[in-house]
Amino acid sequence: MNADISGRNTLFDLILDAEGLLRLTWARGASITEADAESAMEEVNALCGARCHPLLVDMATTAVVSRGARAVFGRPCQASRIALLGSSPVDRVIANFILGINRLPCPTKFFTSEHDALAWLKVT
Repeated sequence: MNADISGRNTLFDLILDAEGLLRLTWARGASITEADAESAMEEVNALCGARCHPLLVDMATTAVVSRGARAVFGRPCQASRIALLGSSPVDRVIANFILGINRLPCPTKFFTSEHDALAWLKVT
């Protein structure tokens, strides 16, 4: 677990690596609420500032993404592209709910291979 910019404990870790890639990793078994999603997106925007960066979201073993959280993930943020990385059929179902949002703010795709996800994120 990590703390967000307000000091509140979160269910995620977020880094901006030296290559300019955001990596958001949700805790094992996380049930993501609207507040959790808001916190994650605030952190993404704070780390990026005025620049947009590709975002790798490791959602493997995520248990639930609430309707409110899905709505938050449908809002524009400083991510230029989003790769959702999962490893199970449950992860795929959760990703399909997110991908089913009518209009996502940027290109977003589900992967089971980190290598493939990273290659897709690096496409400009």
